[in-house]
Amino acid sequence: MLNERPRQCPDSLPSAESRRGILSRRTLLGSLAAAAVSSSRGPVGLTAAQPVTAPLPAQLITADTTDTAWRSFRGAPDQRGLARGTLSATPTLRWEFSSPDGWVGCVAIADGKVYAPALAGFLYCLNLQTGKELWKYRSIEDPDPKKFAPGFKAAPFVAGNTVYAGDEDGILHALDRTTGKKLWNFTTGSEIAGCVSQYRDHLLLASHDSCLYCLSQTGTEIWKVQTNDRINCSPAVADHYTFVAGCDEHLRVIDLDTGKEFRDMPLESFLIASPAIVQDLLYVGTHTGLILCVDWRKGEIVWKYAGPREMPFHASAVVTEQLVIVGGHDKTVHAVARDTGKVVWTFATRAKIECSGVAIDTRFFIGSGDGNLYGLDINTGKELWKYNSGKDINAGLAIGEGVLIAGEDQQNGRLLCFA
Repeated sequence: MLNERPRQCPDSLPSAESRRGILSRRTLLGSLAAAAVSSSRGPVGLTAAQPVTAPLPAQLITADTTDTAWRSFRGAPDQRGLARGTLSATPTLRWEFSSPDGWVGCVAIADGKVYAPALAGFLYCLNLQTGKELWKYRSIEDPDPKKFAPGFKAAPFVAGNTVYAGDEDGILHALDRTTGKKLWNFTTGSEIAGCVSQYRDHLLLASHDSCLYCLSQTGTEIWKVQTNDRINCSPAVADHYTFVAGCDEHLRVIDLDTGKEFRDMPLESFLIASPAIVQDLLYVGTHTGLILCVDWRKGEIVWKYAGPREMPFHASAVVTEQLVIVGGHDKTVHAVARDTGKVVWTFATRAKIECSGVAIDTRFFIGSGDGNLYGLDINTGKELWKYNSGKDINAGLAIGEGVLIAGEDQQNGRLLCFA
């Protein structure tokens, strides 16, 4: 266990209160947006990339469409944000489901059910077709509705007949996903902001206590790796490695067979976003306003993209065969060439973007703080579809089993299901 509470990220952040006086992820993100970005942006020459002469084609990777579920934060262990299956060309609202404190965590979709993490301290299981509540699980056993219940901010992970979800008090809850009954809990030292990942029959869990945990499927700790500060991301998995980064400004590559560090690489910025992996390359946006392509085996930065303004990227990127697409606090969606880091197109919204988008077929969907959900053509960035909810859409999107689900991050926020 740690001897002291992990430092805030960054150190200069002012103190802030969550619903009970502890710094929450929502408050953290708001404070980060207001904090001045004074750290170095790296070597000379990192100016904003110039547009290419013509848009690149954007074919998505070939994927097995027999399983169209969305079982984790970014849909798959590589965390590329690529949905399988189909979605209507003109999605329409099928149902909505509200919660007093809104939603900042992405839902999971599997086998005709939606597993939704609410800030009010409940994990809900909903019928995918109707939005009807099938069961709900509270993060505490006390039935008193006035008693504070730690919120679920991280996306749930569905594997087999179990759903896993971490709460803001640092407890991982493993539930029978048919009944919603608790199977076991595992306690870390601080908030869990990221989704659980899986490697073979082991679970991977990152915590704000600065540790990455490897657990058995019965909740027994197998090993852990301690970093120097809070881990914000969901651990990506490729081959027998996982990738974690957070407030200590380092990318760590962990060998999952041994629990030992394979590589420790300074990034010169802390990360809120989760990395996406394509073979030996890792793609992620940073708080200092860069999108990075990293060769994680060699420990080298392949390219850096800097937008016209030095504004943070807190959302996780979509990575297709040709493009890396991510929204930023500069109110803009940036699509850059995966091989060169040169900008292909941009799309402007009216407020900062913290929502992690999703791609399906040749479309890209993303939410914004301006209250809009956008559907864009991947090749050109042209707006194809828009829905105005009237409230901030900051939760990561989920597309699975023929629907798109978004969450509003405000009081009495709604889950919105489109089909």
